[in-house]
Amino acid sequence: MAVLIEGISVVIRAEVLLKKFPDGWDGFKKIVPNETLCADNEVVRIGFMMPQDVELFVKKLERNGLVFLKGGQAIDLAVVDQIRGPTSKCDWLEFGHVNIGENGPKVAVCRLTGSKITEMVTPGDWEYEKSISSSFGFVPSEHADKGLKFLRHENGNDVYFNPLTGSEVYVGRTGKT
Repeated sequence: MAVLIEGISVVIRAEVLLKKFPDGWDGFKKIVPNETLCADNEVVRIGFMMPQDVELFVKKLERNGLVFLKGGQAIDLAVVDQIRGPTSKCDWLEFGHVNIGENGPKVAVCRLTGSKITEMVTPGDWEYEKSISSSFGFVPSEHADKGLKFLRHENGNDVYFNPLTGSEVYVGRTGKT
């Protein structure tokens, strides 16, 4: 199978998660900070919109026994960018794009290397029309201050004003920076 990749995703080897994480799946679900969790029987994915939130979550996973990087290689988990794929070398993960339906739009996905199952798994209430994949916009961290003006924090989102479009931009947040 394959799991949906949106924004910046943390992808974990399911077998390793169940073996290493204190209290296994139940213990893991207690630390998941948002509603983006989806899993097949091979990999588990949680999505984020800000690199700082990814970093906080990865550190939490490491404190609970998982290994992120060793010698530049992803071991138990990988960070995967919706556009560029894995951010570090990762021989156990395949990144690509699949169509939704026969002729629908394409979305980014990851699966365990060599997996033969091709179905895509998404979070429970995910709909393409309301998704990041449908309305994706990317502002590199080093340019965020040049184009977007921070307005407020509201309902778990940072709200910015985009002077190019004249509209507000919402960025979901899960951690404190």
